[in-house]
Amino acid sequence: MSRSAISPNALKVLYRLKSAGYQAHLVGGGVRDLLLGREPKDFDVATDASPEQVREVFRNCRLVGRRFRLAHVQFGREIIEVATFRAGQDQTEDQHQTDEGRVLRDNIYGTIEEDALRRDFSVNALYYNIEDFSIIDYVGGVEDLNQGVLRLLGDPETRYREDPVRMLRAIRFAAKLGFRIAEDTESPIAELSSLLADVPPARLFEETLKLFLAGTAAGTFEKLRQYGLFGQLFPDTEHSLERLDHEFPLTLVLKGLENTDNRIREDKPVTPAFLFAVLLWEPVRQRAEALQSDDVPMFQAIQRAGGEIVSRQVARVAIPRRFSTPMQEIWTLQTRFNQTRGKRPTRLLAHPRFRAAYDFLLLRASAGEADSELAAWWTDFQQGNASTPPASEEGEGGRRRPRRGRRRRRKPASVAEE
Repeated sequence: MSRSAISPNALKVLYRLKSAGYQAHLVGGGVRDLLLGREPKDFDVATDASPEQVREVFRNCRLVGRRFRLAHVQFGREIIEVATFRAGQDQTEDQHQTDEGRVLRDNIYGTIEEDALRRDFSVNALYYNIEDFSIIDYVGGVEDLNQGVLRLLGDPETRYREDPVRMLRAIRFAAKLGFRIAEDTESPIAELSSLLADVPPARLFEETLKLFLAGTAAGTFEKLRQYGLFGQLFPDTEHSLERLDHEFPLTLVLKGLENTDNRIREDKPVTPAFLFAVLLWEPVRQRAEALQSDDVPMFQAIQRAGGEIVSRQVARVAIPRRFSTPMQEIWTLQTRFNQTRGKRPTRLLAHPRFRAAYDFLLLRASAGEADSELAAWWTDFQQGNASTPPASEEGEGGRRRPRRGRRRRRKPASVAEE
């Protein structure tokens, strides 16, 4: 494998560690992607130097993590992650694991062979040797790579119990690489999916972004549902999709995820706020409808429904407020698109969340949920050539606002009448 495709900063780390007398190899997804002819997103290094020794070699280094102690060597905006070779867990050391087998700390260092065996998938356990430009493979990863197979190393049930997030990683890599999951790797997933409830919500937020912002969100969504994992991440959404009466809720989610994939392929920005707005909209809409049936106005119903759904959701997947606040604004602004008369459209156009809310309206219209004529009117309005509004003006409650009749001015009483 040629060095020309490797980050110059990763090469600096490799050569400097070698010069300091340590083993150092490129490892993991960077090696895998290079062998597949893909452009790696990042480069990781494995070494026999401890994190503290790595820090002694690099002044631009900081140590991170408690569960997995790592060294981050920073070159401007690029970070090269350096991990020390790790050995397998000592099952007798209870302080490192929960009763369910989940690993709490993994800072037991070992040899490169031991390090390969404790990695998750065989295709991620390949090492690039900079001395002779060869690939070191202890686990048959090259063969699995050639056959397009994703295979978990070790006993799958044990490995999933050590870290339930490996089930999500299996889905992510299968969708990203277009690989099939080996039978023994996929068979325990549905049964063990509930283990994700024990994973901290903040960590699941990061994993969710990896799942849906890798350019294969639509395929990932379908695989997550196939293996019973989507409901562990978004229980309200899964419940609402199971009881849908029409196709548009599922269509809206798929179209939203396809739109996300297209934007990533076109190197356009994608905000998690819009992504979560798409994923959680259906339970919000259904709850808002129930509130409206109790005579709660539409705007208030959306606000209350959004608050309830987000409150439950963050117990599973933590959504930082910097994303949850604009997400809820996207939802509530949907009610204001019905107001197409007077100065209200101009005021809405000036709202800081207008563009995201408008894109969401277009998504709803394309899925058959919102009025396509209304969406077209707002498109024309932004271009300055809007025609007559497609429907009568509605108030924030979603009901047609009654017209106020003109009050007749009373004539002043005459002197004679007085």
